[in-house]
Amino acid sequence: MRRFLNAKLRDITITGTFVDYEGSITLDEDYLERAGILPFEEVHVLNVESGARFITYAIKGKRGSKTVELNGPAAHLGKPGDRVMVLTYAYLMQDDIPRHQPRVVSISPK
Repeated sequence: MRRFLNAKLRDITITGTFVDYEGSITLDEDYLERAGILPFEEVHVLNVESGARFITYAIKGKRGSKTVELNGPAAHLGKPGDRVMVLTYAYLMQDDIPRHQPRVVSISPK
């Protein structure tokens, strides 16, 4: 098996940070669905502004809220207004690789 990009959620902006939390990233439920990311799924977060990269898990935020919140220790790795990308990966068997297409979703700022 080999590991490949499965989903990429891009062009999103941190809306809040909460240090006093167990840890994770809270994302608008619409964002999760569009990217195919499940609640509590491992995600890699890349901060476009600072270059920080970290691994955590996704938590479902209120649908339509445009929420992107860093919680717990991750709150130290970004600030409101920073642009981030959220990625997931999948392990694929050799036969599945040629058919694999990652889901890349761009959330345009409005």
